[in-house]
Amino acid sequence: MAEDHFSYGGQAVIEGVMIRGRRGYATAFRLADGGVQVDAHKWVPLTKRHRLLGLPIVRGTPALIEALVIGYRSLMASADVAAKGEGIKPPSPFHYALSIAAALAIVIFGFVLAPSAVLERLNMSPVALNLAEGAIRFVFFVIFIYATSLMPDMRRVYQYHGAEHKVINAFEETGRYGPDETSRYGTVHQRCGTSFIFMVLFVGIILHAVVGWPDFWSRMLWRLALLPPVAGISYELIKLAGAYKASRLLAVVVAPGMWLQRITTRTPTDDQVEVAVRALKGALELDEAKAPA
Repeated sequence: MAEDHFSYGGQAVIEGVMIRGRRGYATAFRLADGGVQVDAHKWVPLTKRHRLLGLPIVRGTPALIEALVIGYRSLMASADVAAKGEGIKPPSPFHYALSIAAALAIVIFGFVLAPSAVLERLNMSPVALNLAEGAIRFVFFVIFIYATSLMPDMRRVYQYHGAEHKVINAFEETGRYGPDETSRYGTVHQRCGTSFIFMVLFVGIILHAVVGWPDFWSRMLWRLALLPPVAGISYELIKLAGAYKASRLLAVVVAPGMWLQRITTRTPTDDQVEVAVRALKGALELDEAKAPA
């Protein structure tokens, strides 16, 4: 029965959408000539390869790792397609690695080191310090995603993000996912990565408060050690919110993440929805599923 309740999902890429299925993922790209290219790849989830990794809470970390790996591969593939469409040489693996390193540096400094260092000398209770640290991280995150939403290229990515959500919403509600079926659905979704990031920030505040406020480097070690349980609990909460959409309690818990999606998604055009439809169709075909389009 677990197979019957599989939750499809994915992410936006450059001029495209990636959708993950039971047995792999498909990425659809809008080409420069107006056509749509669909690349499908088989993928066996870590939780299927190792039973222990599929346990509740534990499964959050491998799920996050897989999302990052598949997301990175799809994003780099979309960058290659976009570069070829513009008649330029695709970036080398070195350039990709440099971009990832720069992004990691921003995340580590902005989300981990800086907020904690700012509060280092304040005379407050450990609970208050952890709350303040979490608030700084949240503000930094909101400012960051809002700033990216002002970039024309990123706005298009956010439109494709909205297209992905509309297609998934339609498919989960009706079993259909054609352009006509998606038109009445919104661009937010309970299982979105944006909501997951907020949940990580929220759960992190609670678990970090339990540890207290030791010296700076001990704090950093604790933050690192607590990443698996933070990711695991956040993952379970997001899954519950997606499974029990009528729950008022879960709706309150995920509400800030849903609000943030107003920034990370935009209303897509019909041709962008078409790309998302092709991505979901590719994932379903990879799963050998028979669903009406």
